[in-house]
Amino acid sequence: MASVKLLLYFVIILESFGNPMRTDEILVLREKVRSMFYHGYDSYMKYGYPYDELKPVSCAGHDTWGSYSLTLIDALDTLLVMGNETEFVRVAGLLVDTLDFDRDINVSVFETNIRVVGGLLSAHLLSVRAGFQLDARWPCEGPLLQLAVDVAERLLPAFDTATGMPYGTVNLIYGVPEGETPVTCTAGVGTFILEFGTLTKLTGDQRFEDAALKALNGLWKAKSDLGLVGNHVDVQTSKWTAEDSGIGPGVDSYYEYLLKGAILFDSPGLHGMFEELYGKIVKYNKIDDWYIWANMFKGKYSMATFHSLDAYWPGLQTLRGDIGNASKTLKRYHSVWKKFGFTPEFYQITAGLPIKDRESYPLRPELIESTMYLYQATKDPYFLEVGRDILHSIETSCRTECGYATVKNIITHELQDRMESFFLAETTKYLFLLFDTDNFLHGNARTLDHSLNCRTHSHGYVFNTEAHPIDIGASKCCHSQNKVHLMEEITLKPLTCQARGFNARFSFEGAFIED
Repeated sequence: MASVKLLLYFVIILESFGNPMRTDEILVLREKVRSMFYHGYDSYMKYGYPYDELKPVSCAGHDTWGSYSLTLIDALDTLLVMGNETEFVRVAGLLVDTLDFDRDINVSVFETNIRVVGGLLSAHLLSVRAGFQLDARWPCEGPLLQLAVDVAERLLPAFDTATGMPYGTVNLIYGVPEGETPVTCTAGVGTFILEFGTLTKLTGDQRFEDAALKALNGLWKAKSDLGLVGNHVDVQTSKWTAEDSGIGPGVDSYYEYLLKGAILFDSPGLHGMFEELYGKIVKYNKIDDWYIWANMFKGKYSMATFHSLDAYWPGLQTLRGDIGNASKTLKRYHSVWKKFGFTPEFYQITAGLPIKDRESYPLRPELIESTMYLYQATKDPYFLEVGRDILHSIETSCRTECGYATVKNIITHELQDRMESFFLAETTKYLFLLFDTDNFLHGNARTLDHSLNCRTHSHGYVFNTEAHPIDIGASKCCHSQNKVHLMEEITLKPLTCQARGFNARFSFEGAFIED
């Protein structure tokens, strides 16, 4: 059966190259993505809810990250992205009535922030599009915002360390568990400013932004003399316990949040930090349009591997305005996809093969994410073809009777009984946005006014690392007084790029507003 699926996949790939897609072909692909989302979503609601995730092979639910209906929280804003206001209102009300974070469970601080806080916060800011429980104080108040604040407050004890960098685990009632390791990954330290900063802007509670900025400052002080960061750090002593430096797992969203935070909050300090680190990455990690690992203290190459998580990087380069290099690197990553039908978790670049026991593809969105950004920036039909490749291979090899399953082995296309929540939050959302050229997230919608004289959809959107869009205009509605960030002493040039033949400033990932 696996060999038949592989043969069918490669036939599809061969047929996918040719003339640029017509508008009607793009719309057909968009509707295929919509169908993919609803097959996964409906299956989760039927077989998985109220558990965190769906088991798409056995058609059952199970808890993974915290036992709080994680997939439903993660999928909430995707419903609005696809235009389903009715279902959004129904399930948002369901979550408001049923979610309870006052539970004696240990959770990942990082995952809870990007998936739960991010999902609830994004849904709150987008709820004006569906008219969900709005009052005169929206977006400064609202039931979804209250839930986001509730869970974020339960994460704050993790930041009570000597460096300001957070522990990786927290108990939702009792704080940091006794005996918890002080070692956490760089991404687990540096991936809070979007959500926590927005919470501060909406509520006026400075604790959130301060915690995120102190964590970033602690990480910044811990850089090596070469200006590189490693993979794991002791949050009490700033000692690095894993010295490999790169763009991939364990580090990735740290870079992402520096640049996106600079855009969302107009922060020279965050932008200066990103630019300095970007230069170091190009110097020490880039080889022939690949990005590999190097020792943070010696600058010597340590691992010539590509990880499927690395594929977010061309999207971030696009956001920066480095379109040419982004395109070259994405083509490298796409070549791996074409070779196997998927990208493996770890790929040995020199051998051209996945690393043993790391051959899986858990429905990750990163390659799709970068493809969407690059298409928005260039309108090059090649990127639509990349999206079509991805759509067909997932549909051909991953679809089950009740959802979409992880690929356990990209060589055999054997499946594993798991559909992580990011499949509905990110993978299907980015694919839909690639083919839905008139989506409101691309800036093709009217500005929405509210009684607070608040103009939502007026400045575009920034996606968090779980693809939850934050409305820049709405995030500026509640507390307009400017506060000095802890690191604003770093100067910033205007966030501009040269693309599509005109000077442009970014309003959100992959989209432009002409100056």
